[in-house]
Amino acid sequence: MANFTRGWEFTGTNEPLNFVKKDLKPLDEGYVRIKVHHAGLCSSDVGALHDPSWMALITVPCILGHEIAGEVLELGKNVEGWKIGDRVAICPMPYNGAYGPGYGRDGGYGTITSAHSSMLIKVPDNVTSDQAAASTDAGMTSYHAVAVKGGAKKGVKVGIIGLGGLGTVGMDVAISKGAEVYVATRKAAAQQKAREHGAFKVASNIKEFKDDQLDVIIDFAGAGITTRDAMETVKPGGKVVLVGMHNLEIPVNGSELILRDVRLEGSMGGTKEDIADVIQLISEGKLKIGVELIPLSAVGDGLKRLEGGEADDRLVMYTTEEDFK
Repeated sequence: MANFTRGWEFTGTNEPLNFVKKDLKPLDEGYVRIKVHHAGLCSSDVGALHDPSWMALITVPCILGHEIAGEVLELGKNVEGWKIGDRVAICPMPYNGAYGPGYGRDGGYGTITSAHSSMLIKVPDNVTSDQAAASTDAGMTSYHAVAVKGGAKKGVKVGIIGLGGLGTVGMDVAISKGAEVYVATRKAAAQQKAREHGAFKVASNIKEFKDDQLDVIIDFAGAGITTRDAMETVKPGGKVVLVGMHNLEIPVNGSELILRDVRLEGSMGGTKEDIADVIQLISEGKLKIGVELIPLSAVGDGLKRLEGGEADDRLVMYTTEEDFK
């Protein structure tokens, strides 16, 4: 096993990522070493490159990347239930107060990372590593908002605002759960995609579903006005779940909130159990996350594409054996 990792290291706001080679640190008790097969690119990393508020969450210098799937290379002390060679995904949420890979320690935009054994999820043989990687954040976040917070299931009318990476997965999760799904997106191509995926109704604005008595609306756009429109559209006593963070200033209409007994709830991230549920849906053939594969060498350019809104599917990095030499 190599005693080093190669990857894209973050050193601070408005500083370029550097491709570096770093010696591996000894494993802490309860941790495992993981060979990275795939890692999803996330817009939060774009934020970290330009917004200094992210510095509170990232220990620098740090190889970024928190949407990771790979295989176990090494076991630390007192690790039970796992063996070398196991195919795993990593829950990116903090463990015991410590931030995970890509935040508190070197992450998945590199060849080797580590994680506490309790944050691992087993990947079945019939689930590809790129799908498992996308499940750890895009899958987890969307699933938690739609299935856990939104309660999507058969007999529930679910509205989806925004059909980017998270919104598309959220729509597909809701459909896989048997919900009747109403999608609002302005892009013609996204509207067509929604129809192809099985959305019940598609429109350019969520307010066009005012008469459909939606039980819950998940706002993946988070443009401020989209949240207000959702509150005015959801049925009396319904719920709006806010996921998108494009504009955090929400022009709330108090009468909609009070007189119509509408609930507004935020949803951030998710749990290890959410990831396991997403992977199970993929294993059963009920869900497939749209991904575009790029090599490790293209991570920097991939993040620029995310910043410019140029990626239709989830960008997922892959490694080759040459990357480990």
